[in-house]
Amino acid sequence: MLGIESQQVIYLRTIKIAAGGKKAHREARLMVTEKVAAGLHEGWRLMTGGSAQSILKGYRKKVQANARRLSR
Repeated sequence: MLGIESQQVIYLRTIKIAAGGKKAHREARLMVTEKVAAGLHEGWRLMTGGSAQSILKGYRKKVQANARRLSR
């Protein structure tokens, strides 16, 4: 499900960014900021003994939240 939901978010973000303007700029900045923050957070969890399954669960929650936000 994570793969399908991720593709949906990529599609919705692409549409928003392709439209241009201030909203596109904000979305692009948010996307980069989220990716860096998630990588650092989940990397830290992995280094401190987090399981791959729990890390994927964390990513899925973020992807689902983005899908809901972008679908409005």
